Amino acid sequence: MAIRITAIRQSGGSSHEHIVRLWWTNPSTGKTGENSRAEIVAWIEEENGKAYVEDASGNRADVGVVKPASGAKYLRTHADGKWTDNLLALPRR
Repeated sequence: MAIRITAIRQSGGSSHEHIVRLWWTNPSTGKTGENSRAEIVAWIEEENGKAYVEDASGNRADVGVVKPASGAKYLRTHADGKWTDNLLALPRR
């Protein structure tokens, strides 16, 4: 199953590390939901979940887990072999 991330909530700052909640939809089933960053990280790592962001032109960027030297794991998009900021361009809730 792949989910499309549609919105985010941040707390305490404006970088990827400050994303605390994510809203998503499963395009194949129409199901929608929201989860904490930790829940999405665990789903990607432990259940081989797939997530992505899509822009208005239909371009996709996959969501990956970043494992910093210190601090909590966080999510960031990855496209064309490099980390990108697509998550930060999503609507805020």
